[in-house]
Amino acid sequence: MDTPRLVSLDREHLIHPVSSWQGHEASGATILESGKGVWLTDSKGNRLLDGFSGLWCVNTGYGCESVIEAGRRQLEKLPYATGYFGFSNEPAIELAARLTRHAPGHLNHIYFALGGSDAVDSTLRFIRYYQHARGTPEKRHVIGLQKGYHGSSFVGAGLTALPVFHRDADVPLPWQHHIPSPDPYRHLAGPDAEAIIRASVQALHDEIAKIGGPQHVAAFYCELVQGSGGVIIPPKGWATAMQTACRELDILFVVDEVITGFGRTGPLFACAHENIEPDMMTVAKGLTAGYAPMGGVFMSDTIYETIRDKTPPGVSVGHGQTYSAHPVSAAIGLAVLDLYEGGLLENGTRVGEHLATRLRGLGNHPLVGTTRSLGMLAGIELVTDKATKTKPDAQLGISGKLSRYGYEQGILFRAFGDDVIGLAPPLCSTIAEMDQLCDGIVSILDRVMDDPAVASALKT
Repeated sequence: MDTPRLVSLDREHLIHPVSSWQGHEASGATILESGKGVWLTDSKGNRLLDGFSGLWCVNTGYGCESVIEAGRRQLEKLPYATGYFGFSNEPAIELAARLTRHAPGHLNHIYFALGGSDAVDSTLRFIRYYQHARGTPEKRHVIGLQKGYHGSSFVGAGLTALPVFHRDADVPLPWQHHIPSPDPYRHLAGPDAEAIIRASVQALHDEIAKIGGPQHVAAFYCELVQGSGGVIIPPKGWATAMQTACRELDILFVVDEVITGFGRTGPLFACAHENIEPDMMTVAKGLTAGYAPMGGVFMSDTIYETIRDKTPPGVSVGHGQTYSAHPVSAAIGLAVLDLYEGGLLENGTRVGEHLATRLRGLGNHPLVGTTRSLGMLAGIELVTDKATKTKPDAQLGISGKLSRYGYEQGILFRAFGDDVIGLAPPLCSTIAEMDQLCDGIVSILDRVMDDPAVASALKT
């Protein structure tokens, strides 16, 4: 592989997602060449432990022969099949049937999208069809959470509540609103679970009142763990309380499981932790373990049947995509689901318990304010003053140091801009690999602390 040539071509032609274009041109790309299990190898021969599953998605690890073979067979047999004009294909039908059997509540229908962002956009479209069908078109406002992430498409970026996705993008849109994150570490109500839950329910009622009442509000969106917001895990009982509030207010309860789905938090879907039954649920990432693009929208019987029955005969529901229910992605999804059902979920749960134990031990590190984890999903929040929970000054550049030192240490993780370390290792990881990951993070934190500017900022 001619690495210098590829780096040059990348700099000149390839636009990277959510990146500083100037910064990327200055630093150049790191080119990944191969992967096996939890390990990646770059074009310079460096071996890297992937503690983030690519982008929260390679749950099975790299190089799974059964998944690769399923894709190969389907490419040979039927590489594409449209879902328009009444056509379908076997892998998509089988995947839809198997997934809905696993889904919570009455989510017996699924629309296959291309990824998480357009799955979220699809829900917003379906909600409009549903509200018109039931005779309540004035219910058009939607409410999400601060620090929430629901994709970076134009409409989804407004439902997302992270500043980088709003800057110069003219979002959120006027009908998109947010209430405070149920963050146990930083909530104004303090760390008490019941206080946070009461505050969240009240915040939902207050926001709806500002909008003009529930007759104007269509849905509430949430992640059961706020991934890109810093791996924020709401207190137990929060999701149940929010679902109950939505039912009482006659607004749809939409759960985004793009990150948490497919064993990331333990069970196949994080809804199982509290037996949540959303009206719609979005998935992607672990659906195909990143081996091919695919997302999905699970839809309740009530929503599906209302749209079906109230749409005039012969009139199409005008939402679709060329690659929806793609047969190769679906075949890969079936092979990945076989792995989840065949023991991968259990391994993720077992190794996730060890990861949680190791992370709790990090709480004594001078830079660590708190750690949090659920299954194979974890966050380490850094502070310069544990007593006041003060975040590091941006001028310290800790996020950039974390990324650079991590690469040099041979481990990959997410270094969020507000100095939270995000972890999402593949479910196939071993305990020894998690020890290697955690040991590496300790070394990296020590190295960050060796910086005189960081050391002087610490309050001990």
